[in-house]
Amino acid sequence: MALLRRLPVAIAFAFAFAIVASGMAHAADVSVAVAANFTAPMQKIAPEFEKDTGHKAVLAFGATGAFYAQIRNGAPFQVLLSADDETPAKLANEGLGVGGTRFTYATGRLVLWSAQPGVVDDKGELLAKGGSEKIAVANPKLAPYGAAAIEALTKLNLLDKVSARFVQGENIGQTFQFVSTGNAPLGFIALSQVMVDGKIGKGSAWIVPANLHSAIKQDAVVLNTGKDNPAAAALMAYLRGDKARAIIHSFGYEF
Repeated sequence: MALLRRLPVAIAFAFAFAIVASGMAHAADVSVAVAANFTAPMQKIAPEFEKDTGHKAVLAFGATGAFYAQIRNGAPFQVLLSADDETPAKLANEGLGVGGTRFTYATGRLVLWSAQPGVVDDKGELLAKGGSEKIAVANPKLAPYGAAAIEALTKLNLLDKVSARFVQGENIGQTFQFVSTGNAPLGFIALSQVMVDGKIGKGSAWIVPANLHSAIKQDAVVLNTGKDNPAAAALMAYLRGDKARAIIHSFGYEF
């Protein structure tokens, strides 16, 4: 600043502009495929990432299974934030992911939720009581949260009792839509879809005990298309940082 004050105005302006331009030259965009359950956290993290690093995360949200197929078919995503830990490992083994970049950025929690208060008790006992209301569940063959729901119901010896009531969503995003719009009175979804600032925003819910299903570990991986992109490396580091982890935790994820 002292140097700028000693320079003529025009030269000082040009000098300051050169400093800014130099910083901008090092900024980059990174194309990120984001699992649907991580939509809300990533929408909060992305602007903070840009503010703190100068890099911009360009986000696409969807089902991990669909992203896997798109990546294998040449989709230009540079980072995958998966809903599981299997897909990033598979991509790395197939030579489409950069070895050594995988890590678990969050561990998800499953919740039985209704948009209406008083429908779901905090112990999930309504499942054992029976009923005729539809239950939304994500496709367990494609969605980790759907697989976790089936696993939990099996451990509770309730799967045969409630399976006839299932309405299957193609992914966790569609499953949430079924319940939030009332097309299904209740459903198994990701806790992150209904939690804001550490609290479930509305409706009624039972957070499924973690010991009833396998851990929903969600891994990130840099894809080959992003291996030389500084923004991809910066994003992976940022997701490990305190600010991003605080946001992630506020949506009900664990580590």
